Amino acid sequence: MRTFIAIELGNPIKDALSRLQSELNKSEADVKWVLPENIHLTLKFLGEVKEEEMPEIIQSLKKIAREVNSFRVEINAIGAFPNAKSPRVIWSGIEQGKENLSQLAGLVEDALERLEFPREERKFSAHITIGRVRSPKNRAALSEAMQQLKFDALSQTVKSIILFKSSLTPKGPIYEKLDEENLKSSS
Repeated sequence: MRTFIAIELGNPIKDALSRLQSELNKSEADVKWVLPENIHLTLKFLGEVKEEEMPEIIQSLKKIAREVNSFRVEINAIGAFPNAKSPRVIWSGIEQGKENLSQLAGLVEDALERLEFPREERKFSAHITIGRVRSPKNRAALSEAMQQLKFDALSQTVKSIILFKSSLTPKGPIYEKLDEENLKSSS
C-alpha cells in the first residue's frame, strides 16, 4: 500500500487555504488543486509498503512521539516551486515552528532509514502543497495573483504525527489514517 507520514491540519487552516485556492483559481491557470480535506503537511513519503512492514513503522512513530513535545506552527506565506514566475507546485509556507518541523522530519527520516527506507535526497522544506500547475496556460496571471494575494497568518498546535494510506483514484487520492501517535504535551 502507498503510504506517507504527515501532520494533519485543522479545519480552520484547511478552510482558509481553500479560500486562497479559490482566489488563485480566478487566474484561470491550469492547476490541479489539492482538495481541502486532503491538505496536510508531509514529513516523509514512504511509497509502497508491505503489510508486514507496518508494525515496525508504527513502533518507530510511537518512539518518536514519546520524545517530541507538541509545538505551534504558523502558516504565513504563499509561494511556488521552483519559483513564483514559473510555478509548478503552489505551496503555503511555515515560519514559526519550521525548526521544530525540521527536527521532527529528521527524526522520522533517521528512524525509517534504520528500517531501510531510502533517505530523501532534498533537504526538508516545511510547506503545505495546495496545487500543482499542469500546463503553462495563464501561468503569468497565476504568478500575478500569487503576488497580489493577502495572507493572514494561520496557526495551530502540532499534537500528533500520522501514518496515512494513499489510494489513487481517477478523482484524486483518498487518504486514510492507519496510525496516529500523540506528541508529548508541552505544558
